[in-house]
Amino acid sequence: MSEQLVSIKLPLQSAGEGLALFGPQDAFLKLIEEHLRAGVVLRESEIAIRGEQHEAEKVEQLFEVLLELIRNGYVLTERDVLYAIELAKDFRADQLLDLYKGEIAVTYRGKPIRVKTIGQKHYVTTIKKRDIVFGVGPAGTGKTYLAVVLAIAALKEGTVKRIILTRPAVEAGESLGFLPGDLQEKVDPYLRPLYDALYDVMGPEQTAKALERGLIEIAPLAYMRGRTLDDSFIILDEAQNTTPEQMKMFLTRLGFGSKMVITGDVTQIDLPKGKKSGLVEARAVLSGIEEIGFVYFAESDVVRHSLVQKIIVAYDRAAENQG
Repeated sequence: MSEQLVSIKLPLQSAGEGLALFGPQDAFLKLIEEHLRAGVVLRESEIAIRGEQHEAEKVEQLFEVLLELIRNGYVLTERDVLYAIELAKDFRADQLLDLYKGEIAVTYRGKPIRVKTIGQKHYVTTIKKRDIVFGVGPAGTGKTYLAVVLAIAALKEGTVKRIILTRPAVEAGESLGFLPGDLQEKVDPYLRPLYDALYDVMGPEQTAKALERGLIEIAPLAYMRGRTLDDSFIILDEAQNTTPEQMKMFLTRLGFGSKMVITGDVTQIDLPKGKKSGLVEARAVLSGIEEIGFVYFAESDVVRHSLVQKIIVAYDRAAENQG
């Protein structure tokens, strides 16, 4: 038995609101109608939603949330709308409002940095609460970027005295020995994504100064051996490419007043065949320790171009079929 058809009207404050809500050339409206089963019509000062009650109410909640964001000066992107649609399917679109309320930092150009997904929000909260946090999930979920942002915030607040950023120097098929240049030049290509995040938040000049003064250190993982790192915010990126020995060595560097964030994507392991990933092992070995946080990101947390999300899903599906 199908539900009764209803018509729900949503008043608008101006014609501009309707345009912002429907997106350029109605792009957002098309996405909404593609994913949710209800018809939408824009009249002069209101939106009319028509469909079965359950579906129409989902669209109503979605529009109410998006309208509130627009009224607070937020400029919607296709990615925001797609994420909102996913949440609206379970009547969870209102959870978006929490995400956009707080900003975790501001870029050096004065643009607020906010979490964009519920997974990201959980990640940020966990990093603030725990001394060691693992962020595991696909590329584009903001694992490294957000960790760097929080590290810079901690440095500015004085809760840590320096930031240490590190990655294992394991690459997809190239050996460090063949690259031209001294060690710094050889290492830099691997550490590039870490610099990108620093430049975004601090700007190139401030980053260069902080590196010169030793407030920020960027080094390959091998350089961590034998050190104890106190009052530091330490980020290990691309952790899926550590061996179990390297991971244990890294984790046991934790000193007083320090925080560690370990990020990685277990679907992109570049270690030689037969070598076990330290990230995979750490998940199994450490999951029982309450003080260590594990945050898992899903495809829905990808904050890059919506096509990136589709690519990840397609590869995951192919891997499952082969498995």
